Amino acid sequence: MRVLLLLFAFLSLTCEGQTTSHDYYQQHHINNLEVQDNAFNFLVVGDWGRNGHFYQRDVAKWMDIASYQLDAEFIATTGDNFYDNGVASVEDPYWRTSYEDIYHQPHLFVDWHPVLGNHDYRGNWQAQIDYSKVSRRWEMPAQYYSKTVKLEDDTTALILFIDTNPLNPDYATEAKYHQAFAQGSTKQLAWINTMLSNSNAKWNIVIGHHPLYSSGKRYGTTSAIKNVLEPILHQHDVDAYIAGHEHDLQHNQLPDDALVHIVSGGGSEVRPVGNYAFTRFAKSTGGFVAVSLTGRELRFTFIDHNGEVIYQHNVQKPNAVTKGTGNE
Repeated sequence: MRVLLLLFAFLSLTCEGQTTSHDYYQQHHINNLEVQDNAFNFLVVGDWGRNGHFYQRDVAKWMDIASYQLDAEFIATTGDNFYDNGVASVEDPYWRTSYEDIYHQPHLFVDWHPVLGNHDYRGNWQAQIDYSKVSRRWEMPAQYYSKTVKLEDDTTALILFIDTNPLNPDYATEAKYHQAFAQGSTKQLAWINTMLSNSNAKWNIVIGHHPLYSSGKRYGTTSAIKNVLEPILHQHDVDAYIAGHEHDLQHNQLPDDALVHIVSGGGSEVRPVGNYAFTRFAKSTGGFVAVSLTGRELRFTFIDHNGEVIYQHNVQKPNAVTKGTGNE
């Protein structure tokens, strides 16, 4: 028995050594993942926290490899970080079993910038903010916050991480989300308007939980949140709105509308999708989205749980179109 235990320990250490070696990343590679010179890269994953079930571990594996290849700066989440009922506290075992032990690969130890989903509100949502004081990589300073990144040509990108739960009128009559909706929307909407109005960034990106358009399960039922947010995004010429909530990967965009709608909700469980007038791409698959920014281009690369690039969309913007620097 002792020999077997020693053998198991040796094999465990060997496997761990493989995942942290350069050889591992030579053997595990995402083909057709383009790496742009001087691009600012980050990953987006959503609807993921399920103790490693469904596709969560597979997605984590390829997120690490994508982060290695792209030299990703951070990871954003689109919410529903812990199923089904959030976390109870910063000491909840779920932090280890569904986050720390799943996303343990070396290139996932970059900053994580989460937003809250509806399932996070079923638990202690404040604990997810407070966990920023426990974990170096979990950086969630508030329910909504901003980040400005500098690009290679001295322009910037402004990223707003928002909390769509208090903004969603659909939750006005749902008892399990009463705490979220009761917070009101006035203060946050004023903040969003102010941040975007004052932005001098080349690119303006907003990340939240609820999609404004869906090619998935919630097709035709997103009007309430769409009516709240879409006018603001259009008013301020936002380049992209990235959401989750739907358990799949989508690119939705209205004809003759420059606003790109991305759904990155394939972090674990998946559901069926359809094809509609605004659907550019939709697939029922586990996966995530890599976002690459330069002074001229915003690129979205969709990567599935098998490590395959399954879709890419590029947005071009001439160098002349800019206001200068961004706002934190």
